[in-house]
Amino acid sequence: MSNSENQHKVVVLLGSPRKKGNSSIIAREIAEGAKSVGAAVESIFIQEMDIKACQACWFCQKPDSDGCAIKDDMQKIFPKLIEADSWVIATPVHWFNMSTQTKLWLDRCFALSKYGDSPFNKKIAIAIAYGDADPYASGAVNAIRSFQDSFRYVGAEITGVVYGSALERGDIEKNEAVLIAAKKLGKKLAG
Repeated sequence: MSNSENQHKVVVLLGSPRKKGNSSIIAREIAEGAKSVGAAVESIFIQEMDIKACQACWFCQKPDSDGCAIKDDMQKIFPKLIEADSWVIATPVHWFNMSTQTKLWLDRCFALSKYGDSPFNKKIAIAIAYGDADPYASGAVNAIRSFQDSFRYVGAEITGVVYGSALERGDIEKNEAVLIAAKKLGKKLAG
């Protein structure tokens, strides 16, 4: 696409403590798929951000509120999330669910409703890497279900989920089927 104003915008949220971990590799392939059909992609490495836990103060839900009361790096992320057409959320499975970094980010998205009309009207792709061979025993299914429940609640569309088993750093590179599925999801996300 030549007109950047009409260009599909994708924000990739990397929720692993490892910048080049297995879930990030899956997200990279989703991003490459999106780029291949003309999307603009921006990645955010959550581990490097100062994101505090939601304080359950409900300030963001008050009628006269202008958003989240916590002044941290989420204030930089909120506008990017709103401006984007699609989100890619990448997380490893830690202790049978999404990583702490991803959960901190997701909990703070509670405040998004005060940042504009239909802030969750997005296409969402999920990338998950886990250490066990079984997605049930590993907890990957718990992470997937958490995303499904959260985004169903706010009316967002999960366009697809790509997940695979990979324990050691970079192991997911050996799983060609996962990488192909990720690239295909990226094209669908931005198409």
